[in-house]
Amino acid sequence: MKSTIVKRLIQIIPMLLFVSIICFGMIKLAPGDPVLSFVTPNMHPEDIERMRQSLGLDKPAYIQYLLWIKEALSGNLGYSLINHQPVLEQMLDRLPATAGLMGISILISVVLAIPIGLVAAAHRNRWIDKVINILCYIGISIPVFWLAILLIYVFAIQLHWLPSVGMRTIGEDSFWDIVKHGILPCTVLSFGFLAVYVRYIRSSTLSQLKEDYVQIQLAYGSSPKLVLFRHILKHVLLPIITLLGMSLADLVAGAIVTETIFSWPGIGSLGMTAVKGMDYPMIMGITLFSSLMLILGNLIADILYRFADPRIKSTR
Repeated sequence: MKSTIVKRLIQIIPMLLFVSIICFGMIKLAPGDPVLSFVTPNMHPEDIERMRQSLGLDKPAYIQYLLWIKEALSGNLGYSLINHQPVLEQMLDRLPATAGLMGISILISVVLAIPIGLVAAAHRNRWIDKVINILCYIGISIPVFWLAILLIYVFAIQLHWLPSVGMRTIGEDSFWDIVKHGILPCTVLSFGFLAVYVRYIRSSTLSQLKEDYVQIQLAYGSSPKLVLFRHILKHVLLPIITLLGMSLADLVAGAIVTETIFSWPGIGSLGMTAVKGMDYPMIMGITLFSSLMLILGNLIADILYRFADPRIKSTR
């Protein structure tokens, strides 16, 4: 186990290096010039060129990348071209908001998906199963931004029940105020993943219902409910661990859209601002952070899977 973890951790370095090269190349190929964000109508070309030199954008692309990677290896991800603040410092300031939003969304999706998926499988082809399937298809099909706009219109504009933007109300510093601001973005972010998890749990449960151990438990007089939630649940939860690790990339992408729409002060909205301003040091930092989180998420999922299923330990 330890040797496997060490090997996987060592593999992170070339993977992040490859991601950084691809990301930097795409930024350089993208149309636009970050210097134009600082240019005024009356600025002389000489001043524009001096500004380009001060930002290090006058050097060839490969030199810019080598200089950036040299600083990144020492823990310095550079300075934002928009506000001239350290990239790493800004990311760490926004990290708690994004981590809270993503963590709660994952928790909501998993906690609700387990009983719903089990119930749907236990009542296969009945009305409750058909209703759950329809809702799952809707959840998978609806775009994140459309659902976010719909919820804002209904609950914030029409009903005035919940706030639509930000993480706090100006002048208030209570936990309940943060909860109210987080209800809509968490609902949007977890809705699509809830539908996927329910479908996956339902499918896994149906396959487990055909196994011999289920028929033996029922033959010994165990109630279907007991067999479902005590025996089948153990086998259904194992693949969910891997599914969570695989869904992390989609969760990060969904968080970017959700944070932008709800003006949630997280890394996602910071990244959208960086893209609009061609702030390539910030884009590079956020891309590496997202990639690292995805890689570590899959590694943790593999580790948890081995702890949950002893058969995997004996085959490695």
